[in-house]
Amino acid sequence: MAFRIEQDDSDGRESFGPYTYRIYDGDRLIARFWHDYRGDDHGIDLLVGTKLDWPFGRFFEFVGGGGPEPLCVTERGASYLQSCLAAHRDA
Repeated sequence: MAFRIEQDDSDGRESFGPYTYRIYDGDRLIARFWHDYRGDDHGIDLLVGTKLDWPFGRFFEFVGGGGPEPLCVTERGASYLQSCLAAHRDA
């Protein structure tokens, strides 16, 4: 399962406001990810209404790329999302 991540600029971010991202499984939006302007505070919210615990240190352990490279969910982040989605389906 490959996840796609896109920065969400729809609300117009303030200079010290959080960065928000949409996470897709194929074409289906499954989650929102956010982090503060320094990357110290962050979270993942599944669209099914579940707020996930943060199992990583900094946000770049979940999001890769940036700059000239496209954003991506890291391999470790994808494994975590897969396990959370599977647990939600099994509940």
